[in-house]
Amino acid sequence: MRHNKKFNHLGRKKAHRDAMLANMTTSLIMHKRIFTTLAKAKALRMYAEPLINRSKEDTMANRRLVFSYLQNKYAVTELFREISQKIADRPGGYTRILKTGNRLGDNAQMCFIELVDYNEALLAAKSEGAKKSKTRRSRKKSAAPAAPAVEVPVAEAPAADAAEEAPAAE
Repeated sequence: MRHNKKFNHLGRKKAHRDAMLANMTTSLIMHKRIFTTLAKAKALRMYAEPLINRSKEDTMANRRLVFSYLQNKYAVTELFREISQKIADRPGGYTRILKTGNRLGDNAQMCFIELVDYNEALLAAKSEGAKKSKTRRSRKKSAAPAAPAVEVPVAEAPAADAAEEAPAAE
């Protein structure tokens, strides 16, 4: 019976599912972003985040435990050396899932799953947004008095220029 077994089995037996999730976690650690189906990404998040959380404390016991899941010493080294330093102050939520639409062949929902601290484009956009933070009220006050004074001379000048340029173009 399957009472209280609520995780997604992904249409695979346990050994196949564990091997697939270990390989996907290794790829996520090495490449920082992978493209997969939404169901696999959600299962991968539940598998990978506890392992990433283990890397915050670099002990031999944690390294051996993570290696027992991943079976890839290069991925374990990358996780404990580089990724653990970037996520040191983050309390959780190390991965992000971004939906990309449906696959053409079978209409499966596709997505990116990526490590949060490694999306450079999003981090740059966030830092630019923090610099330009202004309230909506302050814009209306500063733009309202200047708008009528600027528009009146500009509206007359282009009409005169357009009349002068029209005969020259013919």
